[in-house]
Amino acid sequence: MSREVHNGPTDDTQARGTHYAGDPDGGAGTETPSLDKLPLDAWHRERGGRMVPFAGYEMPVQYEGIMAEHLWTRENAGLFDVSHMGQLLVHGRDVDAALERLMPGDFKAAADMKPKYSLLLDESGGIIDDLMATRRGDDFYIVVNGATKHGDIAVMEQRLPSEVVVDHMKEQALLALQGPRAAEVLEKIIPGVSDLGFMQGGPFNWNGRNLWISRSGYTGEDGFEISVPAVAAADLTDAIVADDLAKPIGLGARDSLRLEAGLPLYGHDIDHETTPVMAGLNFAINKRRRAEGGFAGDLRILAELEQGTPQKRVGFDVDGRQPVREGALVLDAEGNEVGRITSGGFSPSLQRPIAMGYVASHLADVGTELKLSQRGKLIGARVGAMPFVPHRYHRKGATA
Repeated sequence: MSREVHNGPTDDTQARGTHYAGDPDGGAGTETPSLDKLPLDAWHRERGGRMVPFAGYEMPVQYEGIMAEHLWTRENAGLFDVSHMGQLLVHGRDVDAALERLMPGDFKAAADMKPKYSLLLDESGGIIDDLMATRRGDDFYIVVNGATKHGDIAVMEQRLPSEVVVDHMKEQALLALQGPRAAEVLEKIIPGVSDLGFMQGGPFNWNGRNLWISRSGYTGEDGFEISVPAVAAADLTDAIVADDLAKPIGLGARDSLRLEAGLPLYGHDIDHETTPVMAGLNFAINKRRRAEGGFAGDLRILAELEQGTPQKRVGFDVDGRQPVREGALVLDAEGNEVGRITSGGFSPSLQRPIAMGYVASHLADVGTELKLSQRGKLIGARVGAMPFVPHRYHRKGATA
């Protein structure tokens, strides 16, 4: 689960999610000998979900069509099944200090019930995964991406001290209700959720089941993530979509929504070859950690914060109507290769193609004219401001 560019909110947001493109970290298209099924597998099929391989699971890519589902979520409330993502409970003596050795967040000062975006790093500063971590008393509830969860758990178990335990919460499903009317829908079912502010979570109870709900998401819209026991997931999902304002939404729209929101996706826009500074995720490196270091890859990352990086992640406004896909080359005015596209597609909200990728830092200013090379064809583009579509997160004191 993905998981901001600094044009967006600077107080952490969820830069995680899905990409229906065709590789192991991005998801669909990679055939595996056996695919796991979501707790809601039968539910999706009964409602016409077109199932595809994704991150080791069979998952719905669409129901009515990507364009319609995308626009519905921007206007109403879309329900996503993100149960493929890894839900972890990390606990033990000095767990906050232990997590700080792996990630650049200030976990010691983390407030209770306040999810924080962070990055699991390798020793050279490369990104192993991006994740959300929430202090819940003495423990941390962590949500990691689906395609990387088993590797993440292995890394944590290897690098955390023996007194810190990582429990994989396999019995939990995870739902995301997103859109400007998400609070209106969910409040009718679970009173009190609308009191949560952006990046705030809490325990709730529904029909005798304990839930964990955070006001967060991956679309740039207001919304919630709901951790629910898998045995109760279908009943809760039925209750949500019984409201005419809510519809089930598939992977395809999830990807186009997060691209419009300027949110990077692990395995495409960020990976082992990129650092937080290259990716424009500086906000995830806490001020105290910048001063003290002490996290994986700190020497490289702190040097990049001071001196800059050869490449930066940027958005692209693309000429014409043809979408430019991952892997297209970015060329300067002289035809020199200066970067690559990591995500691209047609924006349903803007009715034009947009893309995200990396470019030489001296060409990263908004408005810089460039060319994109895709299958031998040159397409005009310029560096564009992200997010492409303004975020509409719910802030305390603002209208939901």
